Amino acid sequence: MTTSRPDIPHPLSRRWRVDALPWPTDWSAIFESMRPLVIEIGFGNGNYLLHLAESRPDFNIVGFEISNQSLEKAERKISHARRHNAAVVYGRGESALHHLFTPGSLREVHVNYPDPWFKTRHAGRRLIQRDTLDAITSRLEPGGYFYLATDIRDYAEMAHALLQNTPGLTNTLASPWGDTMPGRITTKYEEKGYREGRPGHFFVYQRNDQPAPYVPVMEEWEMPHAVIHTPLSADEILERFEKLTHHAPGDVHAAYVEAYLDHRRRMLLFEVKLQEPTIDQHFCLALAPRDDGDYTLRYATIGSPRPTPGMHQATAFLADWIAALHPEGRVVAKKLREG
Repeated sequence: MTTSRPDIPHPLSRRWRVDALPWPTDWSAIFESMRPLVIEIGFGNGNYLLHLAESRPDFNIVGFEISNQSLEKAERKISHARRHNAAVVYGRGESALHHLFTPGSLREVHVNYPDPWFKTRHAGRRLIQRDTLDAITSRLEPGGYFYLATDIRDYAEMAHALLQNTPGLTNTLASPWGDTMPGRITTKYEEKGYREGRPGHFFVYQRNDQPAPYVPVMEEWEMPHAVIHTPLSADEILERFEKLTHHAPGDVHAAYVEAYLDHRRRMLLFEVKLQEPTIDQHFCLALAPRDDGDYTLRYATIGSPRPTPGMHQATAFLADWIAALHPEGRVVAKKLREG
């Protein structure tokens, strides 16, 4: 069940967020035109994104970033240039690919100088890995293009190894990557790399006629809630609370970092940081007393939480934890999907 969203204004009138856009997004409604879609993941200061908008006036361009400073710079440049075919979105590229775009909906995907995450323990944070390439392949339309640039040789070799084992993409170059890219502007970061002795490595792959991996659009479930019977008061539950972590199937990680008591309403708020493979969320779950003496556990109207599978799993774990605090405690009703 997908939650309703307000009418969509012009892209220049606001900054978008992955967790506030419809899943999937009707981009023709945002841009008020049905044009080919091009995205850039991690656009830095926005120069390359603006170049895409100016060099492709008949395309709609969407950039994704997690740096607020970069978002502000890009917004100013797009607004100053009056590029009504460009919009910026706060969020991770992985989230955008899995939640906002349907299969075969993208003409081009651009990734410039992604963070290499050198340390071994951070390797899982790299953008270019199997799951992301499968999503890119799925989202590209037949004949669409994937462009990647990096100045880190090890990253280029890693990307080459993954790309040559991606049947749905074909290398358009005669070598694994190019040392130059005709028609490409030189970004600020790229210039810095050349000054410091790190030349660019440029990849150009095209979507071929091989079947794409099955990567469904990650839509929303209904908002989760549970009814819990326990003789404990809200104060007693708060006294028992300590920081909790929960690791669920599907690489879901929930951290329950704090609990707060609303004395007026005798309601507990649990602060939750949730990590899923495709999206991170930060929200509160509220434990509120019912007229019959039980409690209802549901999301609090703070922020814009989305009812993902991980949110259901996080709610289910907390409900079971609260019920287990007392021998008479139990979950008496729930609207939860735990798998």
